[in-house]
Formats: sequence, structure tokens, C-alpha cells
Amino acid sequence: MDEDELKRLEIWSERRGWTKSQAVRVAVRALTRDPGEDPLLSLSGMVQDILPEDCSSHFDRYVQESYVAEEKAQYRKRKTVEKRRLRR
Repeated sequence: MDEDELKRLEIWSERRGWTKSQAVRVAVRALTRDPGEDPLLSLSGMVQDILPEDCSSHFDRYVQESYVAEEKAQYRKRKTVEKRRLRR
């Protein structure tokens, strides 16, 4: 890759929160996949009633999730509430 291509890859992957290696692997999979194996095209016209309503506006996110496993969600720890003893 020349410097311009490498820089473009770096910017593209950073915007998505990916490493350059992840971006290259996704591109290789997409370019070398048999057209009959394309999961989105094979479902074309069959899933319009079950797609999320925000599919068009969040298409990139859904495609990304189908190729790259996301990290587990980070949950905040619940605040512990001290129980007061009742006075009798």
C-alpha cells in the first residue's frame, strides 16, 4: 500500500473504532465471498416485515455487527444503598 492508501485505511478504521487489521479482514471477506453467499442479498425481499424500523438509518452498524464481534457491553456497577435499622 502506498502512504495515501494507508492513511485512508487508518482514518476509515478509526472512525469505526476498528483496528487496521480488522478493516482489512472485513474487506478481504467482502471481496472474496461468492455472490451466492452474500447474506444480505440472499434475504433481499424476504425480510422486509421483520427488519428493525431504523435499518436504513443504522445500516452501517448492522453490517458491522454481522462481520465483527463487538466487545461485551460495559455495565455500570449499581450503587449500594445502606439499609437503616429501624429503631424500636
